[in-house]
Amino acid sequence: MKLEFHGHDERYTVEQSLLNLFPGELPVYEPVRRTPEENWAIVSWHEDEDGRRGHALVELCWQGKAVPFSQGMSLDCTPYEQEGRRRYAIGSAFFRAYQIITGGQPPWGMLTGVRPDKLVTEALAAGKTPAAAQELLEKVYYVTSRRAALALETGTAAFHASKALGPKDIAVYIGIPFCPTRCAYCSFVSQSVEKSFAFVEPYVEALAAEIEAGGRMVQEAGLRVRAVYMGGGTPTTLTAEQLHRLLRVFEAAFGGTLAACDEITVEAGRPDTITAEKLKVLKDHGVHRISVNPQSMEEHVLRAIGRRHSPGDIEAAMELAAKCGFPHVNMDMIAGLPEDTAEGFGRSLDCCLQFGTDNVTVHTLALKKGSRILLEGLTIPGPEAVGEMLGYAEPALRRAGYAPYYLYRQKYMSGSFENIGWTRSGGACLYNIYIMSELCSILSFGAGGSTKMVDSSRRIIQRRFNPKYPKEYMERPEKTLSNLADFAAFYSVR
Repeated sequence: MKLEFHGHDERYTVEQSLLNLFPGELPVYEPVRRTPEENWAIVSWHEDEDGRRGHALVELCWQGKAVPFSQGMSLDCTPYEQEGRRRYAIGSAFFRAYQIITGGQPPWGMLTGVRPDKLVTEALAAGKTPAAAQELLEKVYYVTSRRAALALETGTAAFHASKALGPKDIAVYIGIPFCPTRCAYCSFVSQSVEKSFAFVEPYVEALAAEIEAGGRMVQEAGLRVRAVYMGGGTPTTLTAEQLHRLLRVFEAAFGGTLAACDEITVEAGRPDTITAEKLKVLKDHGVHRISVNPQSMEEHVLRAIGRRHSPGDIEAAMELAAKCGFPHVNMDMIAGLPEDTAEGFGRSLDCCLQFGTDNVTVHTLALKKGSRILLEGLTIPGPEAVGEMLGYAEPALRRAGYAPYYLYRQKYMSGSFENIGWTRSGGACLYNIYIMSELCSILSFGAGGSTKMVDSSRRIIQRRFNPKYPKEYMERPEKTLSNLADFAAFYSVR
């Protein structure tokens, strides 16, 4: 779609709206000729002479039909707030022009960000009622009533979690970027152990060194760890001895900062990596929660996504987890996988519910660059079928006693839906709430680690990134040490 701007340069706002509303349509910055043979948008912004009011005008042409839509906005506020209002007015005008032309109603309305329920959490923190918070989503951002109700539940969970956090409370992430094989939908920084086995042991040594340095920094800064999450990749790709070594190093390095830690979670993920010996190591080190992630219980779907385990292996892994007595177990499902159907997804979910796990995360397939799904053109269910899958999941989970407690969205999701974590009473994973709602700093260790420094009182978020790939990570310890120094400096000025 050709785009032409006047009076502003809100490229990000318009591009995200374009990608959300017209999947597959890419922005082209060329002069618009206003002909019905092309798809185009002219997006203008101007302000009154006194600077107290602005006006967005979007002229949109799609498949031969052109419409204008204007959106006024008060600018009687601070310069920072004026920027937000300008972005909203332009995004809203673009969305309303889209609706007039197409009659479409995306489930999340004009929202394009990862955390739509953050608006709810902020509204509740500002003293608004739950009804007012939901109305904000529906009336201001055009979210459907069903999605607004979901966001109200998850945003409320985040609001309550935030009240238990202090200014020096943090969470910790430990990344293990290895898997038995690479799944068809995956674009994460993870490597097949078959191809990178030689990296695993030196990676564990480098990771242990970073954790030791990080633990010293956290203790010197007087920080308190409230949640720990070991993810990947698949952490249980490591041997029992390697898991024991890392957890022992972590406990020694962080010491008393773990006194108030509410949970330690480890993604056991792939059932073909789970053994009784590994689970015993995790349990002996006080791990509260593991994830056993089938994604599907349909044999042919598992084959299509490149998994080497069977539904029977998932059942065996869940039996081992039950015998070890972990307080909490999560299972992941993905709606929209290659070769799956609405009926097959329903069977998979029903099977997972029979295990009695207290957490179920229902993801919507995100089509990611570099994934085998896109590279090989695998056949996937369409948006309507994905909608049926999610439409089955919500009432089934609610009947079984689950409630949504966190959600997030990604780019290029089938049907523009969402990922939702469901839990029975008392089973919420606090780390998931903290990171998705940006309630506290996340200190990340390992290759591809993304450290996020959060100061809610000053509305400041800063990020630092570790080297992306294991080999680069092992060769550049100075980068991780620099990130740790920045983390310490962030807290020294608070």
